[in-house]
Amino acid sequence: MNVEQKQYDEMVKQVSPKSAVFMNSIKAFFVGGIICAIGQVLYNFFEARGFSQENTGILVASVLITVAILLTALGLYERIGKFAGAGSVVPITGFANAIAAPAIEHKKEGLVLGVGAKMFVIAGPVIVYGTVTSVIVGIIYYFVR
Repeated sequence: MNVEQKQYDEMVKQVSPKSAVFMNSIKAFFVGGIICAIGQVLYNFFEARGFSQENTGILVASVLITVAILLTALGLYERIGKFAGAGSVVPITGFANAIAAPAIEHKKEGLVLGVGAKMFVIAGPVIVYGTVTSVIVGIIYYFVR
């Protein structure tokens, strides 16, 4: 490493805010746990109403996605995310937020070039990676079994 790089690294250390890793971890743990607990309460609620296990899972996912999108539209999910950090990225609600936020932000550009094109800016790579990985695992599974 040259002298300029070392000086730059020192300057970055001085200017960068200190991260409260322990407190951020506690917040993420509890907020993520609360979201998961809400999912479990919904699951128990639908199951007690006589829905099958498969339909109960679909209903819980639908409710969590709908609530996450509504909170995103109202600007509340962003505030939850700022407070909880990674705790707000519980897979289903975080993914719903990742799709809804860019769509809402770019709606002024129109339905096709705004909402349609920008909605997958954040979530698109996740979808592509997941799809490609599942194809590779499927091919491996096909030949191994």
